[in-house]
Amino acid sequence: MEKEFPLVLAPLAGWSDAPFRRLCREFGADIVYTEMVSADGAIRQQHKTLALAQFTASERPIVIQVFGAEPETVAGAIEIITAMRPDAIDLNFGCPARKVVRRGSGSALLRDLPLLQKIARAAVRATDIAITAKLRSGWDADSIVVLEAAERLQDIGVQMLAIHPRTQTQQFRGFADWSLIRRVKEAVSIPVIGNGDVKTAWDAKKMFDETGCDGVMIGRAACGRPWIFQQVRLFLDSGQEPSSPAFAEQIAVCLRHLALNVAAYGEKQGVRMMKKQIALYLRGFAHASAIRQKILALEAHSDIREFLSELPNLHS
Repeated sequence: MEKEFPLVLAPLAGWSDAPFRRLCREFGADIVYTEMVSADGAIRQQHKTLALAQFTASERPIVIQVFGAEPETVAGAIEIITAMRPDAIDLNFGCPARKVVRRGSGSALLRDLPLLQKIARAAVRATDIAITAKLRSGWDADSIVVLEAAERLQDIGVQMLAIHPRTQTQQFRGFADWSLIRRVKEAVSIPVIGNGDVKTAWDAKKMFDETGCDGVMIGRAACGRPWIFQQVRLFLDSGQEPSSPAFAEQIAVCLRHLALNVAAYGEKQGVRMMKKQIALYLRGFAHASAIRQKILALEAHSDIREFLSELPNLHS
C-alpha cells in the first residue's frame, strides 16, 4: 500500500467499472477494486465476466475481486486472472446479495469456515500475486465469526483483509460494528482495511482513530461523489474539513465521467450506463427529479453534455 493511511474504493457491483475507478484514482483513491468477477464465468471464458476484470495502467494499484463456492473453480479462475497481472486478487466472502448467497458464494461461506479456508488455500496456491479477502462479520448476530475467519485466512497466506462489520442478514441496514475491525486488527499482523458507514471525511478519520485500521474503504458514498477521496485526504493531512465542491464543479466532474464512459463503451452503451450515475451527481439539488426525467429522454452524448453544461447557469 502506497500511503500510510490509504483510501480504497470498494468493489461495487454495477458501479465500480473502469471509468469510475479511473475517476476515483484521479481524486485520490490509493487502491481500487473491480466489480465482482464470477469464478464460474471466468473458467468458462465468458466475455461479459472477463470484461469486468479488464483495467488500464491508470487504475493501478488495482485489485480484481473474485467470488465462487468451489476451491477448484476459484483456483482455475485465479490462474486466468493472474495473466492480467493485477496488483492483488481478492476473495469475496462478504457479498450479501441473494443471487450470490444462493450459489454458496459471498457471505454464505461465513457459515462454512472450513470450506472458506479451502477456497482461500487453493487461491493462494494458484498464483504468485497477492491474495486478499473481504469479509462480513458473520451470517447473523448469533454467528459472529470474522475473528476466526481472519486468523484462518492469515495462517494460509492471505496478505490483506477488508472487514465490513455487518452480518449477511443486516444487508446494509443498521450500523457497522467498528469494534470488530479493531478486534481483527489486534488479532492479525497483516494489513486490515475498514469498511462500512464511511460517508464523510470525518467518518474516515474516526474509523482510523477508533479501529487502528491500515486503510479505509469507501463504497456507496463515492457514487456521484468521487471527490470524497480528495476531501478525506485533505482532512487527514491537514485537519481542514473540506466543503463540498460548487455545483458547477460537480457538473464538470459528471461531464468528465460521461466522457470516460462514452470512450470506454461507445456512445449508445456509455450514455445508457451513465444515466444512473448522473442521477446520483444530481442528488440534493433543486429540481433534481425533473432534471433526471429530462436526461432519461436524451440519447445522444452531445445532447446530454449540452444539457448538463447549462445547469450551472440556471442555478447561479
